[in-house]
Amino acid sequence: MEWRQALKGRIAARPGTKRSEQELKDEEMELFTKYYMEWKGGRKSFNISYLNIPRFYYRLPAEDEVLLQKLREESRAVFLQRKSRELLDNEELQNLWFLLDKHQTLPMIGEEAMINYENFLKVGEKAGPKCKQFFTAKVFAKLLHNDPYGRISIMQFFNYVMRKVWLHQTRIGLSLYDVAGQGYLRESDLENYILELIPTLPQLDGLEKSFYSFYVCTAVRKFFFFLDPLRTGKIKIQDILACSFLDDLLELRDEELSKESQETNWFSAPSALRVYGQYLNLDKDHNGMLSKEELSRYGTGTLTNIFLDRVFQECLTYDGEMDYKTYLDFVLALENRKEPAALQYIFKLLDIENKGYLNVFSLNYFFRAIQEQMKIHGQEPVSFQDVKDEIFDMVKPKDPYKISLQDLINSSQGDTVTSILIDLNGFWTYENREVLVASENDNATDIDDT
Repeated sequence: MEWRQALKGRIAARPGTKRSEQELKDEEMELFTKYYMEWKGGRKSFNISYLNIPRFYYRLPAEDEVLLQKLREESRAVFLQRKSRELLDNEELQNLWFLLDKHQTLPMIGEEAMINYENFLKVGEKAGPKCKQFFTAKVFAKLLHNDPYGRISIMQFFNYVMRKVWLHQTRIGLSLYDVAGQGYLRESDLENYILELIPTLPQLDGLEKSFYSFYVCTAVRKFFFFLDPLRTGKIKIQDILACSFLDDLLELRDEELSKESQETNWFSAPSALRVYGQYLNLDKDHNGMLSKEELSRYGTGTLTNIFLDRVFQECLTYDGEMDYKTYLDFVLALENRKEPAALQYIFKLLDIENKGYLNVFSLNYFFRAIQEQMKIHGQEPVSFQDVKDEIFDMVKPKDPYKISLQDLINSSQGDTVTSILIDLNGFWTYENREVLVASENDNATDIDDT
């Protein structure tokens, strides 16, 4: 065919030798650079606003970029020092109190000193630049209540300033442990913070140094259990400041803290020793871990076997045994069953089909263990149908056949429902609630009569 001959002739007539692979790559790069620069230049001329877009992403230094990491650390340290110098010190706070007291506006309400807006602004002018942020109309209006003369309490305002200063001091203190500089603390960061905080808390003076690591673990678990529900391994510093846990921890600075306050404070020495002591008492074979049989004696020893099976199926274990950290999560969940984080923990164990809701099958699966325990203790088992109806009546779920975690939380009955399903003692308390209330009322009457 003529076209085949023409093609062969064309190929034979091509001048030069075959180009190498490197030459082809160089030509490709040259063409790419040419067309890219044309496209980039055209893009700029197409929309000049692209030039004004600020940089919003700064790459973190890699592990092998030592110099950049050191520069970042030094920059953060200088920044935090500057922020710290902007805060009011004790002398400046005393001077502020003196100025407020000097400019109080009569008449007093009982023993409460008051100040009107005019004098409020005068104090702001005299107090210095560091105080300027506190002397605004917004702050005054926030603290203004029902005073007939339009004044605010001097004590309330001063406490407001003190609280703000404390929050900023604590924010800076926590940020010093934020190794990544991203506004959150990892578990190891928070452990270091609390470990270095221990010597400054008089209520922990009696702790043996050998117990420090267990105390730190106990304290840190509460933060992570409640503030890291997704188990990411890090907590925002803002969340730490917003919750009350840090207040409870720093309450231990009070040398005269009452015994009752210490018993209800998770971070106190008596509370930490109680939790750790319970763990040691449960550990019958003294191997530092808890088996399912050992954990079954927790509390009143009335948790059902089916629930304990689920604990060991879902929670982190080592060769089928639970360590102290996992035990702390377990304790925090059972001791705080009204809290959403605790309900989330227990709900995950109850959701045996991993569907995100509890149905009649799930409820029956767990309640059968309660019925079996009742038979063992010589009690007449309660009908599941009655209990199921009561649970759905208490929760009032959106779907009449399914109970979601949010349904449990919204109902404010989550602690009661979970107790009915996992703990014979909890079910007995619920079943006999009317008798118990009547007994408490009788006791209260007897005390009043005496």
